[in-house]
Amino acid sequence: MKNIDTNQSTSLNVIDGLDMNLDHLVQTALAPVYDAYPFLAHTIIGIPFANLIAAIFIFIFFLVLRRFFTYIIIGSLQKLAKYTETYYDDKVISALKDPVSFGFIVVGLHLFFALIFWETPTIKNILNTLIIFVIFWSIIAIADALRGIFHQTTARFHSDLSREMGDFILKIVKILIGGVGLGAMLQVWGINVTALIASLGLGGLAIALAAKDTASNLFGSFALLADKSVRIGEWIKVANTEGVVEAIGMRTTKIRSFEQSLITVPNQLVANTPIENFSRRGIRRIKMRIGLTYSTTSEQINKIVEEIKYMLHNHENISSKDTLLVNFESFGDSALNIFIYTFTSTANWENYLNIREDVHHKIMKIVEENNASFAFPSQSIYVEQMPD
Repeated sequence: MKNIDTNQSTSLNVIDGLDMNLDHLVQTALAPVYDAYPFLAHTIIGIPFANLIAAIFIFIFFLVLRRFFTYIIIGSLQKLAKYTETYYDDKVISALKDPVSFGFIVVGLHLFFALIFWETPTIKNILNTLIIFVIFWSIIAIADALRGIFHQTTARFHSDLSREMGDFILKIVKILIGGVGLGAMLQVWGINVTALIASLGLGGLAIALAAKDTASNLFGSFALLADKSVRIGEWIKVANTEGVVEAIGMRTTKIRSFEQSLITVPNQLVANTPIENFSRRGIRRIKMRIGLTYSTTSEQINKIVEEIKYMLHNHENISSKDTLLVNFESFGDSALNIFIYTFTSTANWENYLNIREDVHHKIMKIVEENNASFAFPSQSIYVEQMPD
């Protein structure tokens, strides 16, 4: 029993310092009201009528004050922040809008329960927990608003991975802040956090076994950042999953597929599986075969091949540094096949399609200007003798 009392004596009490003794001031102001109007001392479910009215009024007052602060004070600060050289103050002010707004509700509830004499130890612990939640919510929101500073700091060490490393460090910071906040909330309820952490050592082996995959994914994220094999915004294919990387977290990598579905892949799998990174190839391949009819003469084919080759060599969007092949390849079943193999100077999917379309049009024009025609699968049937 003594241990319980000790824990309760060391519990946190934050909310009493936020009301500026307003409940005591209101209670003092109600004394002459009871003297002048004795009927207001009558109770409703054990609550004096005047206290109930005052409690409802105070709570409504804090709701109005919350809206005033949100729309007037925060709005004015945001307008002033636009005139500063940095944009971080804008982000911090916007980040604090929701937590502070919720804080007004919690303080209003505290005064409401205090004035109706319902603020039991359990209710007080709940309100204290909510206030601590608001405080650490605000700290995490500020850290998230300062994300750019994390990116700038990591850029000094590695500019190519500043975004990924900055986001990774920010997540660790937010987890640490959340852990401290959780400890503070447990302290409100009189739980000895130090003893709780020490007791976890008894189940350390079980936790370690359960967290094996989590640890593997964490080291997988370190490997991805160190190898620079994947970056946010790149188009990759890994383990039959293809799409654009949206985030590299501590445990998973999020990939947005071209069907717009979000695919979450464990970092352990990404780190230990071959990754095809389409965004880093720089160029894209055009590979095709065109078939001409068997009525095409050898002179026409030679001229068509040379003109296509000349067209590709002089095309502004075809890479001149990479392989370019145009050859009369084979005698097909239904066509004389010309093989075309080249690369565009861009890897962008939309630009690639436009370039390929332009090449197709130019090839068609070359074939038409040489009085040749494209073949299509067909069969010729020869009848040696017509039946009588």
